[in-house]
Amino acid sequence: MKLKINGEEREVAGVENISDLLSAFKLEKKILVVEWNRTIVNKEEYANTRLSDGDQIEIVHFVGGG
Repeated sequence: MKLKINGEEREVAGVENISDLLSAFKLEKKILVVEWNRTIVNKEEYANTRLSDGDQIEIVHFVGGG
C-alpha cells in the first residue's frame, strides 16, 4: 500500500490500521500525535482506523531535552 507519511510517499506492507503502522516504525510506545487525512486521531481509535492506498499520515512525536 502506498501512503504519504510526513510528506513523503512510502510503500508499506502488512499494515491495516494506524496501530500496525506505528508498530512497523517502532513508534507504538512513543508519545505522539497522528493525523490521518487531515484529522487528528485519538489514541483509542488507532486500531479501528483502517488505512487505504493514498492516505495521508502525519506523525509528530515529542523529544525531551534540556
